[in-house]
Amino acid sequence: MATRKETAAFILQQLGHPERFSVKPMFGEFALYADGKPVAFICDDQLFVKILLESAALEGRCEKAPAYPGSKDYYLVAEDLISGEGKLAAILLRIGEALPLPKARKKAAKKKG
Repeated sequence: MATRKETAAFILQQLGHPERFSVKPMFGEFALYADGKPVAFICDDQLFVKILLESAALEGRCEKAPAYPGSKDYYLVAEDLISGEGKLAAILLRIGEALPLPKARKKAAKKKG
């Protein structure tokens, strides 16, 4: 099941800081970026946050589940945490600070012929 654009827009709205958060479509789902770094996925209209030391505040508050078949586990964030107390944005920004910038993709060489 693909994630609705409205779900991604809702999550972005709840996080605030439009200059720091963005989403990009990915195979019918979305990747959530903090300062240009992927910190979570929005799959099946649910938010999955990377399990890292910086996201430890979600331990015990979120169940762990794979974001898509075959993936590692992520924190599955309930809607009340997304629209609730406002601490989720700070957690996601801390994750972003801890992650390296994504590697630049090389452009494919043009074939002669």
